[in-house]
Amino acid sequence: MSDPRYPIGRFEWSGAANSADRRRWMEEIAQTPAQLRAAVAGLTEEQLETPYREGGWTIRQVAHHLADSHINSYVRFRLALTEDSPIIKPYDEKRWADLPDARSGPLEPSLRLLESLHARWVELLRQLSPSDWDREFVHPEHSAASSLSRTLALYAWHGRHHIAQIRCVR
Repeated sequence: MSDPRYPIGRFEWSGAANSADRRRWMEEIAQTPAQLRAAVAGLTEEQLETPYREGGWTIRQVAHHLADSHINSYVRFRLALTEDSPIIKPYDEKRWADLPDARSGPLEPSLRLLESLHARWVELLRQLSPSDWDREFVHPEHSAASSLSRTLALYAWHGRHHIAQIRCVR
């Protein structure tokens, strides 16, 4: 691994996706909560307080970040499905990770939240029409709009990415 920040590599988008790609990404999103739960199972408090890399977040912060980030993505999907190219509200993920609940709170609420969130999110994703995947939102910090297909691929990667960071500590 050349860059410990990206144990599975950086996110790459080819610019296209087909229904088989989207089904695979939906399944990855469906599996993320169970994979996160397995990755943190049995970790001691000391291990939860261990950064996944020098200068990085602790395992606890990474786990809470997954819940925070995926809530935001779920809302962005819903906005893109109900509005024409909405401008979404960004959030400062680093500052969120430094809030007291993310720094020292128990993992179980975030694990349960992610399980419920992903159940609802995947239910929505599986019912989207082919044209829905072209819907998009605008992130004010990026130059181009993001389609729901690209965002689906990004969040499938995002779950794998952070779970791999946790596994590196194990």
